[in-house]
Amino acid sequence: MGSTKQTSFKRNDTISASEIGQYHFCPMAWYLQRCGYEPKSRSLELGKEKHVEHGKVMYYAQKNIRKSKILAYIGYLLLVITLIILLFEVVL
Repeated sequence: MGSTKQTSFKRNDTISASEIGQYHFCPMAWYLQRCGYEPKSRSLELGKEKHVEHGKVMYYAQKNIRKSKILAYIGYLLLVITLIILLFEVVL
């Protein structure tokens, strides 16, 4: 029988869920990436750039949502204070 050479992966032997999708799409590309070969592709670079841009958009959207909630709470507080002041003016 011929001898077989076992290739060791750069990472540990644990496979993530996203790697299962990569393997399903192209087993050879998955294997090469696990062995340390990174693909060079303009489309891949564009995809990475788009992910970074999308991450920034999501960050600022979440930040603006937090700001709008704070401003809404301040508005409600001012409304309550105004109603209390008006109530005391009517009573006095």
